[in-house]
Amino acid sequence: MPKPRPPQPSTVLAERLHYRGQKFDFLAQTLQFPNGVTGDREYVIHPGGVVVVPVTADGKFICIWQYRFAIGRYIYEFPAGTVEPDEPPAQTARRELAEETGYSAHQWNDLGQFFLAPGYSDEIMYVFLARDLEKLDRPPAGDEDEDIQVLFKSEAELADEILLAPDADAKTIACFLRARHQLHATR
Repeated sequence: MPKPRPPQPSTVLAERLHYRGQKFDFLAQTLQFPNGVTGDREYVIHPGGVVVVPVTADGKFICIWQYRFAIGRYIYEFPAGTVEPDEPPAQTARRELAEETGYSAHQWNDLGQFFLAPGYSDEIMYVFLARDLEKLDRPPAGDEDEDIQVLFKSEAELADEILLAPDADAKTIACFLRARHQLHATR
């Protein structure tokens, strides 16, 4: 069986910045694809994000019930946030865990990274498993506009709520599966 050809990058023929925002930009490009066809594409330029999967000593997952304005409802998520300029993703993970849950972790595992929505964004999600948790006496203040409730869920409860119900986002589902795989591999 022949090997697949390595992907060839498209050639950018023109580009235009449509919008520069606080967290991301919106770019339009005219591209010549490897097959010679020319087309227009628009996408979000994002600095990247982190997701933290915190697990307590008794095996409870800490998640948050957070209001998301784009969909107008609350959903289950793991603590997550945008990587700030010149901030390593591991530092973002520590900051977001403290701000969104009031905990710090003494044990961290890098669970890799993935593209969140490559059809319209270049955002990369960096995933971390946080264990050996400690409740902070004075957690740092998070974003004022976030409406978050911290919840503790068993693996079975969380699996039912995020895998079978419409109350979770894709990054939470993907990160739960990665963390569960890591946790079961180390038992």
